Amino acid sequence: MRRAWTRFARNRGALAALVFLIAMTLACLVGPRLTGHEPGRIYPDLVRTAPGLAAHPGPDEIAPALTRLAFRMRLAVSDIAVTGDTVRMVFSVISKPDDAKPNDAKSFDTKPIDERVLVYLPRSDLFGPASIVERRDGGRRLVVEAPLRRLRFLMGTDMLGRDVLTRSLVAGRVSLLIGAVATVVALLVGVAYGALAGYLGGVADAVMMRVVDMLYALPLVFFVIMLLVFFRSGLGLILVAIGAVEWLDMARLVRAQTLSLRHRDFVRAAEALGLSTAAILRRHIVPNTLGPVTVAVTLLVPKVILLESFLSFLGLGVQEPATSWGALIAEGARALESAPWMLAGPAAFLVSTLVALNVLGDGLGDALDPRIAGR
Repeated sequence: MRRAWTRFARNRGALAALVFLIAMTLACLVGPRLTGHEPGRIYPDLVRTAPGLAAHPGPDEIAPALTRLAFRMRLAVSDIAVTGDTVRMVFSVISKPDDAKPNDAKSFDTKPIDERVLVYLPRSDLFGPASIVERRDGGRRLVVEAPLRRLRFLMGTDMLGRDVLTRSLVAGRVSLLIGAVATVVALLVGVAYGALAGYLGGVADAVMMRVVDMLYALPLVFFVIMLLVFFRSGLGLILVAIGAVEWLDMARLVRAQTLSLRHRDFVRAAEALGLSTAAILRRHIVPNTLGPVTVAVTLLVPKVILLESFLSFLGLGVQEPATSWGALIAEGARALESAPWMLAGPAAFLVSTLVALNVLGDGLGDALDPRIAGR
């Protein structure tokens, strides 16, 4: 293992891929707390905001946002002026709301503004708590100042006004979790099943591998749809569906390695000493298959992530409020013309992670290959 690590450390591409994957995992775990946005937080005034470093709301976004807030407050807004991070405006009563009765029109003209409606400003997430600077016309006109809340969306917002970067990082947790858990299930089941079939041989091997062939013949999408008929869709169902089929390749790989090991001298010596089948598998067979298995695991993780993304893209995967890279890519594909960054962001995370995993797998394959051990 020390020699393998030395060879792996010389492979700068594989080492860079390992560092990138560690950084990506940490970003998905810690990053959503540092972006300044909750993953499910909706900014209705900043829908489909393009990515960039500029702070929002910008000069052209303040007036429309205040107009929408004034409509909800049943007031009219005018004389909007921005000074630094403070906005100053004048709220005034309207002569007659659309839903007011004809006999009540006069009361709206003379009734002062209820100052409690100013709570709408901080609720919008664009403005801070408002303060009244001046009262005019007996309280029917209020000069109000409010601080601006500067928001930045490095990867833009989606169709509902949610931060794409935060959602991509949270989605990465789900995609990486599915890749890791499904790979662990495939590793445990596939290694145990393949090693047992290869070591027993004969009729037992034939029967066990025919079971594998029958499971291979079952289409994955059909299998997932069948599970959705009987069980509720969710993350657990996806883990079960992917884990139930991805161990098949691992079982075949380990069986082939076991068939080449079962007649080796150290296995025959263990049998002559009276070791049980479980002990031989645990001490001699499985440890000698770890090289190819390790490489297969690193290549299985991107396969599982891509498979989950495909199922989520079809609407059979992770469901709201949870999300994954595949689900975000499906949303971005539907909004490609109006908001292309919704597709570009999650796709960049997915593609870079898959490339890094494949490069890491190639590096581990070279490091663990006994044929190049002397190089």
